[in-house]
Amino acid sequence: MSLIGTLTSGVSALRSFGKGLEVIGANIANVNTTAYKSSATSYAESFSNTLRSSAPSNGTVSSQSAIQIGTGVQLGGITTNFNQGALDTTGNTADLGVSGRGFFVVQDATGGQSYATRDGHFRLDDKGFLVSQNGLRVQGLTGTTLGAVGDVQIGLSIPTGAELSSISFDTSGNLIEFYSNGQSQTTNRVLLQNFNDTSALMRVGGNLYTGLTNAGPVGGTVLANALTGGNNPGLAGLGNIQSGTLESSNVDLTQQFSDLITTQRSFQAGSRLITVSDSVLEEIVNLKRA
Repeated sequence: MSLIGTLTSGVSALRSFGKGLEVIGANIANVNTTAYKSSATSYAESFSNTLRSSAPSNGTVSSQSAIQIGTGVQLGGITTNFNQGALDTTGNTADLGVSGRGFFVVQDATGGQSYATRDGHFRLDDKGFLVSQNGLRVQGLTGTTLGAVGDVQIGLSIPTGAELSSISFDTSGNLIEFYSNGQSQTTNRVLLQNFNDTSALMRVGGNLYTGLTNAGPVGGTVLANALTGGNNPGLAGLGNIQSGTLESSNVDLTQQFSDLITTQRSFQAGSRLITVSDSVLEEIVNLKRA
């Protein structure tokens, strides 16, 4: 029984530390991914076989300690580190970085599904919508009165006889349009959303997160406080918008390679446990021949 238990412990180590290596591998692979947030693995012991339970003393007999044998290790959890990544200058006006807390909200125009993202690598499509690289529309306050939440879009209020010359974003997320006649006006404001429990956000690829309701959006629902300023960059604990920058990955390569070494050694120790157990089992089988 003890040898079978040893084999089980070794197998559990290979499974658990194998997952740890996968997490580290994903982190290293995304060292240059825009706004990527690194993950970390934790481990926990498996249940223990109880050979004898503990018991209190009864006045004549001393207390009895428990005798238990562990059965290995299991994956305790995988957590995401949402700390700020460095902001790198790109020179592209539509590239937006968040200096501080908060996520951009982008929406699928066809299905209406909303996503959170820290990746501000945006562009203007052929209809003037501010969209992510995969075509999801950035959400914000729209119109010259900034009176409604919707898709951020330029070119809807161009003065008669003028043409749109350029745009800019300020640190509050305001989109300012400049026209050929020298006039300018604020036509949109990019909004941010914060969450009470970012660990509930789920990655779905493309630097996007779902599970927004489960993460507890500040304000009750996503962008619920947009009209009262609760989702405005720079207010209510939210970060500022930095135009012409992108947030880099927060992966610390030094830490990742250190973790890679220790996890690899742990995996190696688990495999050694299996080979030693196999050698002992072989000795037991050979007893009959002797």
